[in-house]
Amino acid sequence: MSGPDTPVEAGTPAAGRRELTYAVLLSLAGAGLAFWAATRTWSVEVTPRGSLPSARQGRTGADLLPWLSALALVGLAGGGAVLATRGRVRRLLGGLLALLGAAVAAGGGYGLVAAFDGDMSRQWPALCLLGGVLAALGGGLTAARGQRWPAMGARYERHSAAEAPAGADRRPATERGTREAWDALDRGEDPTVS
Repeated sequence: MSGPDTPVEAGTPAAGRRELTYAVLLSLAGAGLAFWAATRTWSVEVTPRGSLPSARQGRTGADLLPWLSALALVGLAGGGAVLATRGRVRRLLGGLLALLGAAVAAGGGYGLVAAFDGDMSRQWPALCLLGGVLAALGGGLTAARGQRWPAMGARYERHSAAEAPAGADRRPATERGTREAWDALDRGEDPTVS
């Protein structure tokens, strides 16, 4: 019997769900942090205008490295897609997420050492680097262990009427009630046909 203080073994479904949760959270948090940091002002260029006040032009990380925010958004979408995939596809997606995270981290690292025009704020590239590393860790965890994790249940998959579970009620759904009508729609049946 397992209680709240009983350790969960590595091969159990609970451990798989926990790893899946960690991987998805790492991917989403990392990509989200990187996207947010890429939209902050990394550089402010000050142009003197004689007796007029100096002109200040701020440039975000997305302005300086246009591909950075795009990769972070793809990482966000991929982090959510981990939940909807299974098996080999999930592992391939994990590898792709790890590469995306590494690319985002490289962009953040480049922002830390590059000599852009104007006064640089190094905190945003550093956060972008951190977000890329977190996303890469989530993708790497998915690539390494994702095949063993649970997938979405079959109740979310569409089945034809011929594939209906054994013992399913074959009466028209209109004769069975509202709940059955929705279940019929889930199976791909038209509940209005007798």
